Formats: sequence, structure tokens, C-alpha cells
Amino acid sequence: MTTSTVHPGPLSTARAVTERFRAVYRRNPHGILRAPGRVNLIGEHTDYNDGFVMPAAIDFYSYAAIGERADRKLSVYSEQFHQSAEFSIDQLAGPPRKHWSDYVRGVAAVLRDEGYPLKGANLVIDGQVPIGSGLSSSAAIEVTSALALTSLGGVMIPLLEVARLCQRAENTYAGARCGIMDQFVSCFGKQDHALMLDCRSLEATYLPLPPDVCLVICNTMVRHELATGEYNERRASCERVVETIRRYIPNLRALRDLTLEELERYRGKISDIDFRRCRHVITENARVIDAQSALLGADLLRLRELMYRSHESLDRDYEVTCRELNIMVNLARELEGVHGARMTGGGFGGCTITLVESKVVPEFQATVAREYEKLTGLSPQILVCAAAAGASEVAL
Repeated sequence: MTTSTVHPGPLSTARAVTERFRAVYRRNPHGILRAPGRVNLIGEHTDYNDGFVMPAAIDFYSYAAIGERADRKLSVYSEQFHQSAEFSIDQLAGPPRKHWSDYVRGVAAVLRDEGYPLKGANLVIDGQVPIGSGLSSSAAIEVTSALALTSLGGVMIPLLEVARLCQRAENTYAGARCGIMDQFVSCFGKQDHALMLDCRSLEATYLPLPPDVCLVICNTMVRHELATGEYNERRASCERVVETIRRYIPNLRALRDLTLEELERYRGKISDIDFRRCRHVITENARVIDAQSALLGADLLRLRELMYRSHESLDRDYEVTCRELNIMVNLARELEGVHGARMTGGGFGGCTITLVESKVVPEFQATVAREYEKLTGLSPQILVCAAAAGASEVAL
């Protein structure tokens, strides 16, 4: 049976987080902020290689209710974990603790270190973004926390700076060496549009999505943990190759600058595993550029082919899929009205993204849920989403 989620609207969620704030802190919040999760249509593991990505913010948000307090402490309550954490603003340093509060602590620490004035604050964090599913719940929490913490002092930070600071917080305080894609799209998402992002220049182009196609996210219910080493090892693999080949191509900055022909030329200088990792990144960058043309030309057949090729490359070369992700993609591939499917996010579990014609979504949900459970014994979440706007304050 499908466990498709119909999530509440922004006002009902904002009211719920307001009520929780009143219950925890016995007062009204100063304000409510929200930031979305994201799905990546194509362009996986290219962002930290200065490459190209094509994410969309989704209408699943993390919310933060915030109120000022008189001392120098941050008190944070998570509705999703039903836990509280407390920090002194003057003692935020320290390594990752593998705890949900690392994201809030890290954002506060980076803001403070950059000279932004922080006041003591009470926060309640709540969210609709499934945790550990590859939909960037971490970036959503980081961005909404940054906006909430700076709102108390009346500080307006440019959204690009918010994205950069939140990326640094995740790198340093959560231990995941992610690129800037997740935080960028959480800040700059646009309703009914995907976003083509050059992760070097941070130049972004909005791409309208077909109006009769839904973004359907299939959660395998296999949780991934990006900070456990595999994600960071993939990044280190890319960096090793750049460092090696730079001896022969001195102006090489990142894999984004390397062609397949050059990679082949220096194949004998690197390991086979590193070669395959880098082949994925180089070919994936090309697929993102092709996908932009396909979307602008409404060429869904081409987009479908590119999404499947992306998944195959992530499976065979980058080796970040798993049995359940492959099953989910293969099930979608056999159904009518599907315009492409692939894993989305860091991998090792989490979700797939499938482009599905609106008229066949109910049949798609039922069939995929039934067949996936038969093959894996797991009951998936199948989430029907829309491309959504980025971070903002919620007016009650």
C-alpha cells in the first residue's frame, strides 16, 4: 500500500509550530520563517566539482518559530525528534556531534564568526521534509535557522550570502563536504520552475517545468547517512584526480575543466576507481547542459533518456545507488506516462525523482507502491510535489 503524503499548507504548519512554541516557552514567537527542501532533476555529485546542476525547490518546508531571550543562550526544540538542545552563543565551537542540533549550532557559529550580531533565542524547528531521504532536510533547516536567528537583530543578509554561510556550516559542523546546490535552491527556488545552476559562477537560469507533468518523489525508505564517509570519499576521489592531472595541465581547477579525452590520456596515472568516479562527473555535466536544452525545447523524450543515463552512471561509475533505488527506477521505467526517473540526492538510499504525467499519477502511485513492496518488503512513501518558492517569512 502506498504511503503517499498530503502535507499541510503553510498557514496550518505555521500555526502548529506557533502553538508548539507557546507550549514549550510559554510565550509568543517573534516570527515564523520557512525554507524548502529540494529535488535534483539531474546533475548529481557535480556541484562540489564546480559543475552544473538542475534542482527544484519543493513544496515541503522546514519551519522555525523564534523568540528573543534575555541571556546569551540558544534553546532549540525539534518537533520531529521531540528533543531540546541548548547552547551558549559564546561556546558554539566543536566537531560534528552527529546530532540534529549540529545544523542549528553550526549556522549560529558561522553567523557569529562572520560578525553578525546574535541575540539569545528560543527556537522551535518543525518540518515536512523527510529526514535522511536525500531531499535536503539539512539545508532547509540551515537556511530557515539562519533567517530566524538574524531576524531578531533586524539584520538583512543577502540570500546568496545565506546560502554560502549555510554550506560552510554543514561542511564544518555536520561533517558533510557538500557543495552549495542545496542551500542555493532552498534560498532561490521559484514556483513551477527548475533552476540551472553553474556551481562555479553561481549564475542561475530558471527553467519552466511542463505544466502537465508532476514531480513524484519515491522514498525507498532506505535511509542514507552522507557524513559516514562514503560521500566524503567520493569528493576526495575527485580531488585526487585533479591534483594528479594538474601536474600536466597546470591551469586545471576542478573536474569541470577536464574533458573525457584528457581523462583518458592520463588514465595510467590514476586508479581505476578514481577514473570511473571522474568519468561520471564529466559526463554528468554534459547531461545537465543537454537537459537544459531539452526542457527549453519541451523535448521530454530527450530528457527521459538523459535521466536514465544519469542513473546508470551513478550506479556503475560513481557507485552511490543501492538495490532499492535501482528497483524503484526500473519499476518507473516500465510504466506509461513516465518521462524519466533517477536517484536524487547523495545516494546510498533515499529517493528517486520521476516525471509523471498528471493524469496517470494515481495509477503510478498504486502500481509502484505495490510492486516495490513485493520486491523489497518495504512500504515506500510516494510524494507528489510541485516546484516551489524559496525561503521566506510566513505572515500569520
